[in-house]
Amino acid sequence: MSRAFADISFTPSVKAAQSLYGSREANRGFELVEEKRDYLLERDTEFIIARDSFYQATISENGWPYVQHRGGPAGFLKVIDEKTIGYADFSGNAQYLSVGNLFASDKISLILMDYANRRRLKIWGRAKIVHEIEDPRLIARLEMSSYRARVERAVVITVEAIEWNCPQHITPRFTDQEVQVMLASLQAENHLLQEQLKQQNVPVKPARLGNGPLELVITGVRQLSPRIRAYELRDPAGKDLPAVGAGAHLRVPVLLANGQAGTRQYSISSAASKSDVYEIAVLAEPEGRGGSMAVHELYGLGMHLYCDLPRNDFELLAHAAPTILIAGGIGITAIKPMVEQLKAQGQPFTLHYAGRQRQAMAYRAELQENLGDALHLYATDHAQRLDIHRTVAEASEESLIYVCGPASMIAAVLNAAAALGMDRERVRYERFVAQKSADDEEIRVELVRSKKVIQVRADQSILQAVRAHGITADAECETGNCGTCAVKLLGGQAQHRDSVLTEAEQKDRICICVSRAQAGELVLDL
Repeated sequence: MSRAFADISFTPSVKAAQSLYGSREANRGFELVEEKRDYLLERDTEFIIARDSFYQATISENGWPYVQHRGGPAGFLKVIDEKTIGYADFSGNAQYLSVGNLFASDKISLILMDYANRRRLKIWGRAKIVHEIEDPRLIARLEMSSYRARVERAVVITVEAIEWNCPQHITPRFTDQEVQVMLASLQAENHLLQEQLKQQNVPVKPARLGNGPLELVITGVRQLSPRIRAYELRDPAGKDLPAVGAGAHLRVPVLLANGQAGTRQYSISSAASKSDVYEIAVLAEPEGRGGSMAVHELYGLGMHLYCDLPRNDFELLAHAAPTILIAGGIGITAIKPMVEQLKAQGQPFTLHYAGRQRQAMAYRAELQENLGDALHLYATDHAQRLDIHRTVAEASEESLIYVCGPASMIAAVLNAAAALGMDRERVRYERFVAQKSADDEEIRVELVRSKKVIQVRADQSILQAVRAHGITADAECETGNCGTCAVKLLGGQAQHRDSVLTEAEQKDRICICVSRAQAGELVLDL
């Protein structure tokens, strides 16, 4: 977020338009930013020198704007210092429209695009035409030795403002070189996998998986970090998908290493406003239950998945007060759509995002570009630590808090809220894995309707034990978020670990996917 951008762009007529269409208050924050940001940071410089083209706008004497595409080898637009950029202007069609406009007005605007990663940088500045006879050293500095086009002049721009733009409507496009690199990597990976499968006598990737009512096809795969891979899912016929809200998840089919079919649920991390695509991001967990590794190993472009319909157990509620969003690791996938929805609605919020390694934090660069001061990053490898108690304590009396991440993070937020006397209903959370304890012991469970007494091992959930004894039990999330597995509690004292049952409901119901017995014995209506 840049105040210099607002100072230049928010003219009286623009402010009037914002008022007319209801976005004036949402945009007022740009004008209040303390840091003017009329200079280039390191990440701005890295982005600029990696571009091989940009769009340039100038203004003629008769008031007409002229937009021109400028291209050359990557790096032909050079950063001279934190306030100055420039490029060698090659001979073209000899119309000199941009050059002539700059003789009349030195105001210039550039848009730099990274289509592959859906990033866009806007630069406002004042341009000066410099000829070789005037400054041969500058011309030599801006020349590209590997590009033999004739340099006629240099365009030197003093930066007045910059602004990173929202990627929402940028369609990904790739150069031939980028496509070849991706294909080479995929071909090498595919060849290695095929060789491994041959050695293990494992069948090749199936063309389709699952038997759910929603057919989706994998149309894109992105590597967000070394262990996190994003999958783009669309309707095979290009139709709109069932509408979802921020916080929704999708249960997808998997084929486990032992050959058994199963399902796993993943948050829909794409914006809820997108009607034609869902994106899920999957963290590869070699020590997990096998679902994430099956996704990474088997999911590929063109595969058809027959999934359950999306559901939402972590809904973002309409609320006027500032919202506090807290994400840990892969938990950002549930929080990111909330960020996008709140930003689109002009609602105040802050996002606290923590991870072990900065470079491995999914969607980090995108969030940094779009959120400005609303984003607070904490990376262990950068000696940054999220102070949860302080974050909760600084929330306003009306704020709602949404947290998704490791069980320890969720517990810390709940403990901080309790210590501060905060109403527990103001803290909403979602777990990705069932809460367990090293102190868990074997328990005895009596199933009244089934007329059975079963033993539940310390490393087993009641749900798993029930199913192991051939008894059908409904379940959805298996992490205590949805309440599908809740059954009537007829006897014993439950140790509740779910996040869905109310205090009143917990008196006579229990979520058997996560909860256990306090005194070693339960009686259930099952």
